[in-house]
Amino acid sequence: MAGRAPRTPSRPSAAPAGRFAVVAARFNEAISKKLADGAMAALGEGGVGPERVDVHWVPGSFELPLAAMTLARTRRYAAIVCVGVVIRGETPHYEYVASAAAQGLSRVALETRVPVTFGVITSLTEEQAWERAGGSVGHRGEEAARAALEMAGWMREARASRRSGRR
Repeated sequence: MAGRAPRTPSRPSAAPAGRFAVVAARFNEAISKKLADGAMAALGEGGVGPERVDVHWVPGSFELPLAAMTLARTRRYAAIVCVGVVIRGETPHYEYVASAAAQGLSRVALETRVPVTFGVITSLTEEQAWERAGGSVGHRGEEAARAALEMAGWMREARASRRSGRR
């Protein structure tokens, strides 16, 4: 069984700069809403007020990469948090959607250099999905938002170091 994501290291850091986006898949909407709400709460705890967060809903997890790419290309966001739920079921559809979402979101981040985090639950059952949306196994929406905050800060520091000649 998968465990909780590692906690963000506690080190002094400047308040996160810029805007953030949360992109949520409507398929399995009740669980996705809990993930999006958790992402918003974690961004708030990290110093990002709701006025600096845009929330976008798309049909399903398969559509997350296109939405993330469209948003990343605007250069408006310090990071993009993507959340959704893919439950196995009885067909190979699960593998196609989960793989396309994971590979697509990775590609967006690599091509645009905007941090894009993967808060997509991939589970065998709906019960397992709920456990990953605030149950005993953690909260993938919160974890993805904390990763976005950390990566946005890391990218800001890396860019500043490069500009100042430090490596």
